[in-house]
Amino acid sequence: MKPQPRRTPAPRPARPERPEREALPPASHFATCPRGLEELLVAELKAAGAQVVRQLPAGVLFMADAAAEMRANLTSRTATRILRKVGYTRYRKEEHIYRAALDLPWPEWFDVKKTIAVKVGAQNAPLKSLNFITLKIKDAICDRFREETRERPSVDTEVPDVPVYAFFTPDAVTFYLDTSGEPLFKRGFKREASAASIKENLAAGLLLLSGWEPGTPLLDPMCGAGTILLEAADLALNRAPGRARHFAFEHYRDFDAALWQRIRMDAKAAEKPLARLPIFGADQDRWVLDKARNNLAAAGYAEIVELKVSDALALEAPAPAGTIVTNPPYGERIGEAEDLAEWYPLLGDWLKKNFSGWQAWIISGDPLLPKLIGLKASRRIPLFNGQIETRFLQYKLVAGSMKAKPAA
Repeated sequence: MKPQPRRTPAPRPARPERPEREALPPASHFATCPRGLEELLVAELKAAGAQVVRQLPAGVLFMADAAAEMRANLTSRTATRILRKVGYTRYRKEEHIYRAALDLPWPEWFDVKKTIAVKVGAQNAPLKSLNFITLKIKDAICDRFREETRERPSVDTEVPDVPVYAFFTPDAVTFYLDTSGEPLFKRGFKREASAASIKENLAAGLLLLSGWEPGTPLLDPMCGAGTILLEAADLALNRAPGRARHFAFEHYRDFDAALWQRIRMDAKAAEKPLARLPIFGADQDRWVLDKARNNLAAAGYAEIVELKVSDALALEAPAPAGTIVTNPPYGERIGEAEDLAEWYPLLGDWLKKNFSGWQAWIISGDPLLPKLIGLKASRRIPLFNGQIETRFLQYKLVAGSMKAKPAA
């Protein structure tokens, strides 16, 4: 048999000047969340077995082993992503960034057959073009694979197996592997959204901040597609929010399938039996309420949450005491402001007349409309609904009290 010629490795591209490097900061992971929910996320990460290092705006730095990383993805109700830190370096020039990415052992973390996508974020970074830097990091990952395997991974910007993130400050860049994949507010079973839907992790945060106790009555009188109702049912039944979906960590080389199976089984064993819940939702739009009904059915909750087609102001309290958590309209479209200015005083009158003994929590992105309710808010919690700065307002509905002074 004629001997085969020895394969010559592909030529290694010339490397630019090596940047200064530092050891990784003490945190191994970073979890993101809507701003205002950081303290809730800290508690969830500790419950998952993580060691919290620092709370930051819209996120938490923490240390986690494989089990805590999996539990955080499966059980966190408020997180958006769980990012695993894989590299950190200072830079002075844009060429340093390519070199820093090329130096990382990407083939040790995932197979070349996995698809990738690179996203970047920056805070006061002196970069001319984030798109150009994104391309250079992608090139560095592919070049590293080509050096070691003579192949390169494919790019899938829509649903990649391996999402890679890089975050830039004025003089440093941190590289992450996203262990979540799709954002964690995508629970895996919701079918439809309404035009004004809030994200699931923000809805869960509202319920947790309100102090609502599962098992006590809850009403969302403007429930839309039912996001708050779904999150309330999950809380009441102690069901892991990620039980119906997959995660990016399942694509990594260090994925321990047996450990993952045990963690999922533990979460399943902690669930409460399916039973009718004192959770009530209503919406005046029958078509929108059908979306809520479909979403509840997809989660297995069609028979345990009560829905009703009704104008909010025509509802009566379903129990002597309970909690209202709702996301009413707050006039983002031109021409709505005048109508809402007339409607919010009616909302206040309805609450005072029908819900003595209850507490109402209302989220609003308008600083003026809630003042027209005619009740004094006992708490105002700053939150962000996406890019919209909002307030989460508590009204204790006690007959003859908590009335605001009439507006001038």
